[in-house]
Amino acid sequence: MTSSDETAFDPEVARVLRTRVGEYLEGQVFGRGLRIAIVCARFNGGITNRLLQGTLDALFESGVDRADVSIGWVPGAFEVPLLALAYADAVRPFDAVITLGAVIRGDTGHYEVVAGECARGVQDVQLSTRVPVVFGVLTTNTVQQALDRSRPDSSNKGREAALTALEMANVLRQGSLAG
Repeated sequence: MTSSDETAFDPEVARVLRTRVGEYLEGQVFGRGLRIAIVCARFNGGITNRLLQGTLDALFESGVDRADVSIGWVPGAFEVPLLALAYADAVRPFDAVITLGAVIRGDTGHYEVVAGECARGVQDVQLSTRVPVVFGVLTTNTVQQALDRSRPDSSNKGREAALTALEMANVLRQGSLAG
């Protein structure tokens, strides 16, 4: 699925909508003071490492202090939700959790099980804990697609996951949601 100019978010429409409601919440990509946890799958680790580099670059560029970032490794994507839950339930809370991995389609049905259960588990964690848990796990048909989505540039899906995490953490601190 891709976006086009016809489906892109229009900031001008958002500006008009702000004037029509009593409360308008929109997260900012600002990281100073936020604690971020990152769960990384080792399976397909060459891809995951590229995603992690993009994630860290985006976090640090957005003002997150390196002391406020924790990285935890799990064997594969199927195990990602459990560590994400542990981070979301930590005694010293994290403002967001980013999950990274790569599930690449093979010749068996294993892909559907791993990708689907990982996605479901990540969603369950964020809904049960109210901590943003961002799904940065690639689910691709080929290794080349995974490599394309983990390039060291602005198209890196790890970078995108980091920016999403910051935006979600910040929007949940606003207005009637704060406190």
